[in-house]
Order: sequence, then structure tokens, then C-alpha cells
Amino acid sequence: MPSRRILLSSGALCAVLGLVGCTAAPTPTASGSTDSTALVLAVPSEPANVHPLAGYGIHGAAQVFDGLLEHQADSGLRPALATEMPTPSADGKSWTVKLRGDVRFHDGSAFDGKDVVATYQALLNPAFGSPVRDRYSMITGVTDVTPPPVTTTTTAPPTTSSRPAPPPRTAPVGSIVRFDLARPYAPFLDLLVLGIVPSETVAEPGPVTGLKSVGTGPYQLESWQHGASMTLRANTSYFGGVPTVAKVTVEFMPDDDARVQRIRDGKLDSAALPPAQAKSFEQSDVFAVLRQRSAAVRAIQMPADNPVTADPHIRLALNYAVNRRKMIDGPLAGHGIEASTPVSPVLAEFYEPTAKFSHDVPTAKSFLDTGGWIPGSDGIRTKNGVPARFILTYPAGDTVARDLATAFAADADAVGVQVQTRIGVAGAGEAAVIGAGNPFDPDLALYPLMRTGDAKITASLEAARAMADPAQRVAEYRKLQRTYIEAPSMVVLVGLEHTYVLRRNWTGYQAVVDADSQDATWGAWWNLSRWQPR
Repeated sequence: MPSRRILLSSGALCAVLGLVGCTAAPTPTASGSTDSTALVLAVPSEPANVHPLAGYGIHGAAQVFDGLLEHQADSGLRPALATEMPTPSADGKSWTVKLRGDVRFHDGSAFDGKDVVATYQALLNPAFGSPVRDRYSMITGVTDVTPPPVTTTTTAPPTTSSRPAPPPRTAPVGSIVRFDLARPYAPFLDLLVLGIVPSETVAEPGPVTGLKSVGTGPYQLESWQHGASMTLRANTSYFGGVPTVAKVTVEFMPDDDARVQRIRDGKLDSAALPPAQAKSFEQSDVFAVLRQRSAAVRAIQMPADNPVTADPHIRLALNYAVNRRKMIDGPLAGHGIEASTPVSPVLAEFYEPTAKFSHDVPTAKSFLDTGGWIPGSDGIRTKNGVPARFILTYPAGDTVARDLATAFAADADAVGVQVQTRIGVAGAGEAAVIGAGNPFDPDLALYPLMRTGDAKITASLEAARAMADPAQRVAEYRKLQRTYIEAPSMVVLVGLEHTYVLRRNWTGYQAVVDADSQDATWGAWWNLSRWQPR
């Protein structure tokens, strides 16, 4: 049976650890700390709220919150607030979870089953407006099924004292919760990394942006300057041990170049950087460049409400026109992998190697010819008076997206399709550079991305998420990719390798397979609470 987990080679991991744990003397940190108990890092985006219902820490390494389970470096799972791995019912439509009884929230209240029930009920309640609600749509109920306390009577030894015998003692029993599902869902355990909050904080429905950030995690939110930064302080009562890095400042900087400059100015200890910018730190004695494989792909979203981007011959042609190898060597500075479908090649067991497009300009032109797109005197093709022209947007400050958009436009122009790039959010009928990918299970990224559209694709997605047999799921996802390649709904460009820069003052960094985004939870800092100063 194939494993669905992605293992890092011990050689590659040791090489990375060696970079961070070199023998050079630690340098003063960005905060001015001389003992390396404070760290300042920078990420491209700011969360809507530091709260699990707002989507914060969706991969489970939220630092402020703990889930029932947590992901590990090999993408596997282990108990966190649970005492052991959950137990499924015979039909796969319910899961029972035993909870720890020695955990307290940051506000001092005790954690138990009612907090789990309240968190998930709030998540599923439309009144809260959680952006991750659809991800948990298969849950029909969450119930505290803790049995009544067991009462035992202790018989006192014979005594001549007039003092009354002690009352019966109650033996504590750990809380137990049960999740009921509308149907079996293969990657359900990956969803149980959702952070748990005190029941009192979600007693009244309200916008998720206004919910309090109270969890059980190794850090607690101390302050938040919206639009600039937030500060986390170590939870000195953490059941898993108090973090040695006692203060973490997270700066929000969407501009890639600005993060580079902050590092050069000595104002950051760590940051997520594009590969080309990270390369300039490779010879540094102060900083190490960390490279992590990623399940992320970058693609061109082709809107269905535009007569050009909706045309199947245009979509096929552009998939053949794209020079993916050149994009990797250029915008990604060699740190990427060719990808033709939304399933990253990093998900090796699910990836279908035959489902790919070659760089073939003559074939691209032949599809356009067959589809009735006729070359014009200006080099731009037309069909029924409609020019083969559309707008492509990319996020401000994202140099990788910008450079991929520019390269894509040049490749499209070579076959007679004019692409105008601009910074911003895509409007009606405009294409966009998008990202997708999940390192834990393909369903978590593919289902929201592709569930509407091609009926065959939708059927494969629905079938795969309910399959209990891993081999059957692998076969279904590989079939999905072969189906997709016949009529692609987008133009997938490349798979990414994520890069980070880290001051050489700490040990404990452990590489993982990254998700699509680079934030302060999963990624280079996923196990930050376990780092130690050198």
C-alpha cells in the first residue's frame, strides 16, 4: 500500500540543519537580544484575524492554538490535544477522540470536550461567516460523549475516632468527543488540526474578525499593530513545555524587495523570500538560506466569462505555448519544477507523470488554427471579429508572480495571443496568476479549486474523497489528471520551491514540505516553539 506522506531524505535534512547550526558565533538579533530569546521575522501577508475560525494556522502549526492533532515534518499526524489517534466507526462516518485532561487556555480556563464542540459548532454556523466553513462541510455533528464520572467508595479502616468516614471519591475520566459525518471522508484526520478555543469566546455569533485570540498553544498574542506587525509571547504554562524563544515579532510586508532591505538593515532575523532574492544571501556568515520543497503550483486562472479565455482551443494552445523550463531558470532562479496540472509533482504517489504538456509552439498554433483563430496583420489572432487578447493580473509586491506573468505574456504573444499584464485584483473577465497546493492531501487543494466545471473532473473529485482504500484514491487522482490534460481549465506553469533566510543563531529548524502560502505558521517556522539558541 503506498504511503500518502512525503518523507525528507536524511541527507538533505542534515545538510540544511548544518547550515543553521554552523560554528560561527551568534550575532545580535534584530530585537537587540543578546541571548537569542527574541526573534523578528517577516511574511508577505497579514491574517484577517489570529483565530482558527478566520483560517489562521489552517495547517495546524498556529503557535497560538493547538488542534486535536498536529502535523509533523513528514506530513504525518500525531495527537496534540487528543491523547491518542482518533478511532473510526466501521462505516467511516464517525470518529471518536479522547482528549487530554491537563491542558489550560491562555486565560486560565480548563480545556475539555465542551470547547471542542463549541469550536466546531461555531465553525459550521453560517452566522460566524468562517471562510473555512466549506472545508468542514461533511461534518453533521460534534458531540461530547464523555461517560458519567465513575464513583468508587473507599472503605475506611476501623477506628475508634468519632470523626466521620471520608466521602466517596470521584475518579476523573478524560473527555471524549465524537464527530459524525454525512459520508466517509478520506482526509478527515487532516482537518482535526483546527485550533480549539474556549467555548465562552464563541458563545455569541459574530464576525470572525472580531473573535478573541485565546488558545492553548505555546505562544499567546500579546499585541497587534494592524497593517504592520504582531507580537507573540511564550505561554509559560504550556503543557508541552515553555518555548525558549520567548518573544516572536511577526512583520507583515507584502513587498519582496522591502523584506530583503529589512534583512540587510539588520531589522529581521528571518523572512520568506523569492529564490532570486534569497540567492544573494548564500555566501553570508550571518544568515542561512533555507530551501523547502513545496506542494504549491502557480497557474493562470482562465475565466469562463471571457470569450477568449473560455475558448478550449485558446486554453490548449497556451498550455503548449508556455516554456516552463525557461520560467524555472528565470523567475524561479532554478528553484522549481515543471507542472502541467494542479497536482504538484511533489505529491509523488498521486502525481500522474504522463499528464503533461510539452513546450511545442507548432502544436499550439495548430490548435488555434483548428479553433478558428486566424492570424491578423498585426500578429494578433481573431475569431469572428474578437481579438485574442485579455488582461492578466498579479498581486502587488509579488516579484515571482510578476515575472511569471511577464514570461507567460511573451510565450502567448509568440503564438498570436496578446496578454496585457497589470498589478491588482482580477476584475470581471480578467485572468489572474493564482497559487494552489496542499502538502497533506490533494483533496484539500483540488476540491475547492476544481469542483465546478468539467463533469468528469467533478466525478473523480467526489469519488476520491470518499474512498477508504489508498490505492484506489491514487488511481482516481491519476485518472483525474489524464482527464484534465484533454481539456485544461487553466494554464499551470510551475511547481515552487520555497526559500527562507534565517539568522544562524538557533538550532531546531526542521524542513517540511510547504503549502501554497508562506506565513508564520506552517513553513520554516512550524516548530519554532522547539528552537534553541546556539
